[in-house]
Amino acid sequence: MKSGFVSIFGKPNAGKSTLLNALMGEKLAIVSPKVQTTRHRIKGILTEKDYQIILSDTPGIIEPKYKLHEKMMHAVRSSLEDADLALLLLDIRDNWEENDTLFSALRLKAPAVVVLNKIDGIPAATLAEANAFFTGKPYCRQIIAISALKKTNLDMLLNTVLGFLPEGEPFFEGDDLTDLPTKFFVGELIREKVFLLYGDEIPYQTTVLVQEFAEKSTLTKIRADIIVQRESQKGIILGEGGKMIRQLGSDARKDIEAFIGRKVFLELFVKVRPKWRDTENFLKEYGYN
Repeated sequence: MKSGFVSIFGKPNAGKSTLLNALMGEKLAIVSPKVQTTRHRIKGILTEKDYQIILSDTPGIIEPKYKLHEKMMHAVRSSLEDADLALLLLDIRDNWEENDTLFSALRLKAPAVVVLNKIDGIPAATLAEANAFFTGKPYCRQIIAISALKKTNLDMLLNTVLGFLPEGEPFFEGDDLTDLPTKFFVGELIREKVFLLYGDEIPYQTTVLVQEFAEKSTLTKIRADIIVQRESQKGIILGEGGKMIRQLGSDARKDIEAFIGRKVFLELFVKVRPKWRDTENFLKEYGYN
């Protein structure tokens, strides 16, 4: 039996959440084309008869500008501390030097595999150049090229991961896929729709707080607050005549129903909390511990 913690690190939009979801075969981490979608450490527990891998998706590594960013980078540090193996993920089209600097700055104690992602349509010569660039780096024990979105070479990656993991008993019993509560993922699915439906500024100044999650006999009742920083942003979230928030609620409800396997009654409210991203009490209330 092999068992261990595997953490995925990289720049924003490298594909970390897509990789976690692909390896798990379930959508645990929300995904959007915008950077910094992931704000928490999200663990996926992949259990088979002869191994258990605890995968951690982490926020993209950035220079903090707000207390919220500091909390996000704390999630990265906590994933560094208990990792048995690090997957250093990069978009192969991104700047290799910048990724090398970032990976070196992590000062990893665990062994690491450099994972070249988004290889669809990449010439073989470019792949060879990338391999040559990262080969011999102090942090790099192995290099694998994949497409997390197309699930290319994921079996190879999984076998490589197992080769680095120690023997040991499972850390988690049963068939749970994560150690986080359903309520957390409900909030994340609502927040994902904010990232997908609104312009550049709104998603980064918005968070979601699930106030009620009650399982009734025929459905699950959910009440959630969408938190924004300014009154003008509240108007944008609502849209003219409430059009935008109705679409947000409809899209989120469909995904939540698919996630929990039950009919959902979803109520959404918009609350203005100035400077919540830089206010410790608000951050704790909204789950950024």
